[in-house]
Amino acid sequence: MSAIAALVVFVVAFFFIATEKVDKVKVVLVAAAVMLVFGFAPGAEVYFSEHAGIDWRVIFLLLGMMIIVGVLKQTGLFDYIAIWAAKKSSGRPYRLMVMLMLITAVASPFLDNVTTIMLVAPVTVVVCNRLHIPAQPYLIAEILASNIGGAATLIGDPPNIIIGARAGLTFTDFLVHMAPIVVVIFVAFVLLTRVLFRKSFRYNPEHVDAVLALQERRAVTDGRLLARCLVVLGLVIVGFSLHSVLHVDPSVVAMVGAGVMLLVSRMDVSEVLQEVEWPTLVFFVGLFVMVAGLVHTGVINTFGEWVIGQVDGNFFGAATALLFGSAVLGAFFDNIPYVATMTPVVEGLVAQAPDPGTGQALWWAFALGADFGGNGTAVAASANVVAIGIAARTGHRISFWQFTRYGIIVTIMSCLIAWLYVWLRYFV
Repeated sequence: MSAIAALVVFVVAFFFIATEKVDKVKVVLVAAAVMLVFGFAPGAEVYFSEHAGIDWRVIFLLLGMMIIVGVLKQTGLFDYIAIWAAKKSSGRPYRLMVMLMLITAVASPFLDNVTTIMLVAPVTVVVCNRLHIPAQPYLIAEILASNIGGAATLIGDPPNIIIGARAGLTFTDFLVHMAPIVVVIFVAFVLLTRVLFRKSFRYNPEHVDAVLALQERRAVTDGRLLARCLVVLGLVIVGFSLHSVLHVDPSVVAMVGAGVMLLVSRMDVSEVLQEVEWPTLVFFVGLFVMVAGLVHTGVINTFGEWVIGQVDGNFFGAATALLFGSAVLGAFFDNIPYVATMTPVVEGLVAQAPDPGTGQALWWAFALGADFGGNGTAVAASANVVAIGIAARTGHRISFWQFTRYGIIVTIMSCLIAWLYVWLRYFV
């Protein structure tokens, strides 16, 4: 009975988030409170359990990067890159979109998609403001590109880190098995954007000429400060890349980097903290508690056991179910807590596989579905929530359905290509 009640609370909350009848932060806080008061979520344990509670690693990773971005913003770096990008694209909308998507997709596998979005989104807003064009299509395209590109490596998308740790998969394993299909899907996505966003491409010659006349170097307000900040950012990036070698969690790297950035910049802390997307952080906390209610009451575990029961020796069918099922469920539950909850279920399924190759195929199908499912809705992945928060803060609001109507199309395309890849590579 508690499982049904928890599921009802989640569905009702998601309805209000999707329809935007009530502010989404208020919705998740009320829903989280209901989960806790009625015992659907595990009480005080919700603050300590990484599998059935708030994932503080995600919260502090976001907080640290928001502080770093807040300091970098003061140096004029984003204006510099925005003017440079506008000049290189000659102000042509589609060319500019492809350039921003390519930057995002190439950076996401090494920085992780959330960090990349936090660095690229402010640049996008600036360049669109300069060219007097709507920023929403470009931001949406970047979010979709970040979730696709981030799937290529162990550290590119948070779900991959969870899967890698549970399955014993290395950085090289992800490169060999995930990167090839990510490249194919990204190329298909770039071609698709020409059609998806065709009505949004506006070319304003007078504004383009004004931007082309600007000197990007003049946008940098303090060269010495920028140099110091870039050194710190570079060390943070190295820390992200080597976290599996150094055994230091990315959230720790981000928080240390934020502290060092504040020290070298000598900026007023209260001024920098104003740049932090506090509503986004609170939204994540509430969302984690909501999902914890589904975990604690056994909703997700029941689904997982049902999936295992349906396999009956058909492991290609199992891979298909994992890929498409993860894409669908990950689109509604946020793919980080979803993956953390489902990995034990997949592990049990892998244990039934007739050989290690088939077992690994199940892990890759699971990873592909969870990663690409992150594009399914506006709340399906951390990068989505962060970018939409930045968009709202800068006056370029993206509604739930404005994002989702593009995200669903891209998710379907990505999953179909990924399914064909899994079949050809592991089962034919």
